[in-house]
This record gives sequence, structure tokens and C-alpha cells, in this order.
Amino acid sequence: MAILRYDSHQFEIDTTSSEKEKVVLVGLIHGQQSEEQIEEYLDELEFLAETAGAETHKRFTQKLKHPDTRYFVGKGKMEEIRDYVEVKEIDMVIFDDEISPSQQRNLEEEFRVKVLDRSMLILDIFATRAQTNQAKTQVELAQTQYLLPRLRGMWTHLDRVKGGIGMRGAGEKEIETDRRIAQKKISRLKAELAKIDQQNFQRRKNRGEMIRAALVGYTNVGKSTIMNALSKSEVLAENKLFATLDTTVRKMVIDRVPFLLSDTVGFIRKLPTHLIESFKSTLAESIESDLLIHVVDASHPNFEDQIHVVNETLRDLGVFDKPTLMVFNKMDAYRSYYFDELVPDDVKVGLLKEFEQQWTERSKANHPTGDCDSIFISAIHKENFDVFRNSVISRVKDLYQVRYPYRTWFW
Repeated sequence: MAILRYDSHQFEIDTTSSEKEKVVLVGLIHGQQSEEQIEEYLDELEFLAETAGAETHKRFTQKLKHPDTRYFVGKGKMEEIRDYVEVKEIDMVIFDDEISPSQQRNLEEEFRVKVLDRSMLILDIFATRAQTNQAKTQVELAQTQYLLPRLRGMWTHLDRVKGGIGMRGAGEKEIETDRRIAQKKISRLKAELAKIDQQNFQRRKNRGEMIRAALVGYTNVGKSTIMNALSKSEVLAENKLFATLDTTVRKMVIDRVPFLLSDTVGFIRKLPTHLIESFKSTLAESIESDLLIHVVDASHPNFEDQIHVVNETLRDLGVFDKPTLMVFNKMDAYRSYYFDELVPDDVKVGLLKEFEQQWTERSKANHPTGDCDSIFISAIHKENFDVFRNSVISRVKDLYQVRYPYRTWFW
């Protein structure tokens, strides 16, 4: 697993170790949350840890009205985790919620191992997945912003900087010097991102007058697989969270109809605020698109919650009212997950039709303008893929007609 370190000059990711780190996960049941929700959140956190290269050995949960100010969990639960970490020689403890800098310091003093939260884990994954200069800069900015209030806990010495002529007097702590260095780095990275954003804006302007479609959705729902199937490109597609980090744009020509198709970074619950801000420029492809293709993993037990997370993110970006095509993917896995072999075929057909009708109606009703169609496919098996492709082309043609009503198109 990549390890984030800070010194007076740079942030870096150490990926030299190939051994899997042993981790335990900690979730807190508070507010209106249920035990079932926490278990589902921890399932996702375990998948995140696996994606980062760690091996989960145990989960700890506790029900509290609100997080403890000192240890996040209660003192008794903290001692239980500490004893397990010591006996089993665990390398890291990962919390599902964001913990404060002071809580992190207190926990590391007790556990004597690394303590991360979901935000830091996602930042770590993003750091290892970033390929382009833009993505690397965005991740580095988010990491620096995240670490700025946590610098104090990264030093075991806080001696005064050596004085000398012109430096005598009260002096300043080394942490203050490091904080100033980090703030300068944040300003520099923001300037670099602004420059990259301007270059990308010019690039998008030069793409001409073609209609743009954007694949959006929760992470690991099959967007890259659909991108590869439609465009015959080689976008990385694997069963890991955030397999695709950099936005990929391809020019498509189907039935002599040209348009642009982009594959964007996947969304996830509790996405770190720093990452949302840093990656707004990457999500510009969604903002400037004419058609949203919202991909859903129909086989996931909580796909409805995932739809809600994506819709809320799209609403925050101001694009929720765009024409949308809901694509319920992995229908082959849905049937395997929900249908027993003993269920008669005619019953399966009836249940599938009921499912499709229900979500077709719900998707249209939940859309601000009702401009939302639904398709049910399996991208990996190309099931119902011709219907999906025809729906995309029909949508693109309609958008061309609206944009250029007086222009004759020769499809």
C-alpha cells in the first residue's frame, strides 16, 4: 500500500513495499444510521482497502450518540482495538468516517500504528491511480490541503529553528515553517491547475460543434467497460474502485453520426471535500456535456443509495437537469444474485419486467424535467447492447436537431 509522508520539502508516495499491510476497520453507528447501513459502508471500506493493497483482518463497530471527542470511539472500544492490534501485529487502523487531527494523534499514540480515515485512504488510491499531469496535480493539492492541519502530529521534535544574525529573538517552531511551506505549495498547485484548466477549456472549444455525451455513475459500475464496447478503445476496466481516474474522451461515429463520449471518474459516498473541489475541473466534461449516461450497477444490493449519491453530486455540479439515459448495467449478475435456479423461467421474466417498469417510471419521475429514459443491459456480455447503442444515437440525433434546426444532416 502506498504510504503518504511529509517533510519540509515535498509530499511523496512510497510504493516500494509489495507486501499487503494488515488492517482493521472501525465504523461508528450514530445519528439515524442502522447496523445494516454501517455493515454496507464497511463492505465498501474493505473494498477500498483491498484496492489500495491492504488485507482486512477484523471489523469493529460501536453505537454512540455522537463521536467521542478524544478517540472518536469510546475509551473501552479503543482499548479493545488497541489490544487486538498489539496481539495480531496489525499495521494500520482505518476509520470509516473522517477523524480530526487531534483524534488521529491520540489514536496513534494508543495504537502505535498508522491511523487513517476513509478520506486519507481514498486520497492514497487516487495518488497511485493518477496518470496525467492534471490528475497528479489535483491529487497533490487535495493531499496537501488534507495534511495541512495534521502537520503537528507528524513531528516528534518541535525545536526552535536555529537563530543566527537576523534570526534572533523569539524565533519560530519548525511546524510553523512547514505550515508556511505547505500553504505556498497549495497556492502553487492551484495556479498550475488554473493553467491546466485554461488549456483544457481551449481544447474543448476546438472540438467543434459535436454533441457531447458523458458517462457518469458510482465507482465500479462498468462505465469503462461500456466505453470500451462503444468506442473499441482500451480504457482500463477492472473490478476495483476508481480504476479510471483521468477523464477519457473519444470521438464516436455510429451510423454515420459523430459525437464525443467521455468516461469520468466515479463517485462514492463520503468523498473527501478536498477531492471534490480539486476534481471539479475533471468533472467539467459532465458539466459541458449535452447528454448524461448515468450507469448503475443493478446487481449491487444498495444500488438505490448509489443512484442517490450520484444524483446529489450532479445536482451540486448544476447538471442534474440535463437529458439523461439511465443504464442499468450488470443485469446478468442481477439475475444470478436474486433468482434461484428453481424459480420457473416465466416467473423470472415477469419479475424482470416488473423491475424494469418500476425503475423506468421512478427514474423519469425523479428527473427534474422528466427527460430520462432507462435501458437494462450487461455490458460485459453485450446483452441488450444494440438497444442501448440505438438509444444513444437516437438521443444524439435529437440533440443535433434541437441545436441546429435549420441545418441539413446527412446521416
